[in-house]
Amino acid sequence: MDSSLDVDKLVIADSAHGDSLNEILKLAQRRGVPVREASAQRVKLLAGNGKQDQGIIADVIAPRLATLAEFADWAGETADCRCLVLDGVNNPANVGMIIRTATAAGIDAIVLPRFGSPGINPLVIKASAGVAYRAAIVRAGTGAEAVAQLREAGCRVYGLSADARAGLYQAKIARKAVFVLGNETEGMSRQTEDLIDSWLSIPMAGGVESLNVASAAAVLCFELLRRDTERADRGTGGRNTGDTGDRNTRDRSTGQKAELPASARRRPRSRAG
Repeated sequence: MDSSLDVDKLVIADSAHGDSLNEILKLAQRRGVPVREASAQRVKLLAGNGKQDQGIIADVIAPRLATLAEFADWAGETADCRCLVLDGVNNPANVGMIIRTATAAGIDAIVLPRFGSPGINPLVIKASAGVAYRAAIVRAGTGAEAVAQLREAGCRVYGLSADARAGLYQAKIARKAVFVLGNETEGMSRQTEDLIDSWLSIPMAGGVESLNVASAAAVLCFELLRRDTERADRGTGGRNTGDTGDRNTRDRSTGQKAELPASARRRPRSRAG
């Protein structure tokens, strides 16, 4: 049990047993974590992944999970914002890898719509290597809703397309920017597509037409980090890319930090044991 995580409770199937379970129960008692018992079927339902269910789940508090309204309010007040919106990205492995990559690159938030994207389930957490517990994740109804609200907050909206004339490496990027990543097969929804302000392409060679969405996100996020690092090195202003805990970014115009709002304590469930 990771001591850095805030575990609200453990839920154990009434049929669970074994040495591993006993060890987990000892750790829970040592940390003062409440333990609840439920039917095996109930645990499978809560875990959301019956194929890999092991009879126990941990209810972990994700302190940086925010609502769209909270993040949009913050985005409207800060001078600098980088955000990913996943519109129809429904593969949990891709979502988890994107969360891990975006967090490593200092992206301010990843928007996960409830419609068309998985929740923060065990497969997403596993693919993120546990980063999803600590990542700045924003929940919204749909991708289009998120884009519209962030646009109103003053963000410019970018989409990725192989047909775009503007290349990612040469394009000027607004200081307040939202980047939309769509489904690999179907792309983003028409409603979201209509809200895109600028389209960008990732240059590719060797006859390759496109990248996996998680790979494209990695290219995008670290290009943004490279730009910010270069600006900081030149002394012309840059984002606080060394952040490892809080969600603070430095306002380039004032040199002061703008803080994301304190979000409600929400509890995505994860499989443990």
